[in-house]
Amino acid sequence: MRFWLPFVFGALAAPAVAQETPKLVLQLTVDQLRGDLIHRYSKGMGKDGFFRLISSGVHYADAHHRHANTETIVGHTTLATGADPSVHGMVANLWFDRVTGQQFYNVQDADYPLVGASGVDKDSEIDPTQRAATTDGRSPRSIITSTISDEIALHYGPETKIFGVSVKDRGAISMAGHAGQAYWFSKSDYGFVTSTYYREDYPEWVEEWNASGKVRAYELLDWNLLLPEENYLFADRDNQEWETIMAGFGRAFPHSFGPSDGDYYTTLLTISPAGDALTLDFAKALIEAEDIGQDDVPDYLAVSLSSTDYVGHIFGPSSLESEDNLKQLDKELGAFLNYVDEKIGLDNVLIVLSADHGGSETPGTLAEIGIEAEYFDFNTIDKEPGFDRLKEQFGVSKELIANFSQPYLYLNKELIRERGLNELEVERAVAEELVKIRGIAFAVGATELRNGLVGDTLVNRAVEANFHPDRSGDIYIVFEPHWFVADLDGLIVAGSHGAPWPYDSYVPIIVSGPDIEAKRVNRRVETVDLAPTIAAYLGIKAPTGADGNVLHEVFED
Repeated sequence: MRFWLPFVFGALAAPAVAQETPKLVLQLTVDQLRGDLIHRYSKGMGKDGFFRLISSGVHYADAHHRHANTETIVGHTTLATGADPSVHGMVANLWFDRVTGQQFYNVQDADYPLVGASGVDKDSEIDPTQRAATTDGRSPRSIITSTISDEIALHYGPETKIFGVSVKDRGAISMAGHAGQAYWFSKSDYGFVTSTYYREDYPEWVEEWNASGKVRAYELLDWNLLLPEENYLFADRDNQEWETIMAGFGRAFPHSFGPSDGDYYTTLLTISPAGDALTLDFAKALIEAEDIGQDDVPDYLAVSLSSTDYVGHIFGPSSLESEDNLKQLDKELGAFLNYVDEKIGLDNVLIVLSADHGGSETPGTLAEIGIEAEYFDFNTIDKEPGFDRLKEQFGVSKELIANFSQPYLYLNKELIRERGLNELEVERAVAEELVKIRGIAFAVGATELRNGLVGDTLVNRAVEANFHPDRSGDIYIVFEPHWFVADLDGLIVAGSHGAPWPYDSYVPIIVSGPDIEAKRVNRRVETVDLAPTIAAYLGIKAPTGADGNVLHEVFED
């Protein structure tokens, strides 16, 4: 009996593999889709989009990212790997490369320029702090672990097809993994592109889509409300003073895209429902051309939808624009799912939907209900009196801070070594000065993180989950709740994200597919759970660094 009982208990605890292997794993990631927004803006939504998945699948209503830096690449890679950034290595959208002395953009790779491009001249006049975001070399090589798409490719062999599609390069590349192919939107090329990491030329269908004129079809058109005003929570709140005015787009409906040769035309498409509509249309063309889901070997397609993020940044999540954008995405998603049903059959498709992060309310929105909230300008931090005292304390005349790449502060290591200073002592002294500054809640040094010297609190665990010794900075800065760094690629915007607080960590998780019973689950789960759950559903190995739990409700019927 003592040998039999553990076997039985182990068998009961193990999830059952799906009765039939799906023909397609469809992973949908909606950028900056905070966990409450689907239901908050549900009035007027149809039954074919978000609620098709909710009514047919398991909806986890209290899902969170457990890492501290809730940025795009961090969240996407966590969803793809089931690992924390401390393991998969994508600790931030940008980190400081001490070897080159420049910021490193997460998926940049000079060895693999865009197909048909030669790359950015290293001696060009581009500001070195911006070069990382503008160079055209791209690959997934900075992702240290395998992804769920990699594991599908390893398990099923060369017959399986792996693709990632997004407006954002990092949204497509992270989900396609090392084994797949990624396509993302190029604002300068008016179409979807890839890099030589994946292939040397474009397939005919991509060239045809890019030449179809679909991107230029929005010329001189306006972004108007999809539904009558009575369907909108914010119908009488258009043109809020804290919303960002960008390139003539305005703060109130209608928003004009202008001429297709305008300097910001393609940017305006991405900060509207048009960005996701184009992405889903491209994904349909991919499914058709690549014969996705047409045999017994499961394929994998990741579609990352970016407009919710851009609209949230420019207008804030509590805006008429964000509300309409989500309603329009629901309509486009419904049409896309109908297409997948027609081509493959949804009874042959495992669908998982989540988000890379949530998003904060704007200071203006919070002020209306009496909550103090402010934007934090990090450019002024080295002008604080405390940093002059630190220079005197350590006997240095140069700046102690070499770089700030949110959320990390990088110290001048050369100066510290030159003066023979103790790194732990310097880190602690700088951290003590940082937390004296209004708006900063915590400052944690790398040496303490590396040696496990931080206390066991929710925030410290989130910071530890984000710490990678080769990429993270010397001090992790956590801002007070409702304090934001509102810089988006050099533009000061209304909404932000990146904190460990629930408004940024809170996302939906929905799993729908064959043999899955519909239910709402209110227990707290984490985004690292998703990749192991997909692996368990397929009966394959989880990604290399996966540290989440299998979501057992997916296997209960």
